[in-house]
Amino acid sequence: MNQSENPWKILSSEEKYLNPWIRVTEYKVINPSGGNGIYGKVGFRNLAVGVVPLDAELNTWLVGQYRFTLNQYSWEIPEGGAPEGTDPVLSAHRELLEETGLVADSMEKILEMHLSNSVTDEYAVIYLARNLTQQTACPEETEQLQVIRLPFEEVFKMVEDGRITDSMSVAAILKIKLMIADGRIS
Repeated sequence: MNQSENPWKILSSEEKYLNPWIRVTEYKVINPSGGNGIYGKVGFRNLAVGVVPLDAELNTWLVGQYRFTLNQYSWEIPEGGAPEGTDPVLSAHRELLEETGLVADSMEKILEMHLSNSVTDEYAVIYLARNLTQQTACPEETEQLQVIRLPFEEVFKMVEDGRITDSMSVAAILKIKLMIADGRIS
């Protein structure tokens, strides 16, 4: 199989829904086995950005909020969107300040990932924030947030036992755990 050749043939496409954050498109296709079908795609209009703040004592901050899509509460790293054409690191700084009140002197890109590539094109960039200063949080009007500061090892245990399930948060926390284990973070 040629990995660069697309086995899907698009016959037509129709935009079904558009808002400031997403675009939903339905495609009429010929699938890889030659059959006719449809495929739906959720296109994201912003880049997803996440931040793992980590202080000198290896404490981190989590943001808790009720997620409408899940109909449940979720603990996550600070996350948000980088509008098209903006520097994602600037958006990471903005989200960190908005959600936790933290300002970071150092922001290092640690991970890039597709978030649910069977139905969306959402792409994420995740940063490690260090040398932190506490200021005042200023969440958006759609956010009712709870912020907690915990030892990183407790946050890692929350991933292990399923209390943290958000994909960006799980991936970022596992990446930080590897960075600590191999001495890149101390």
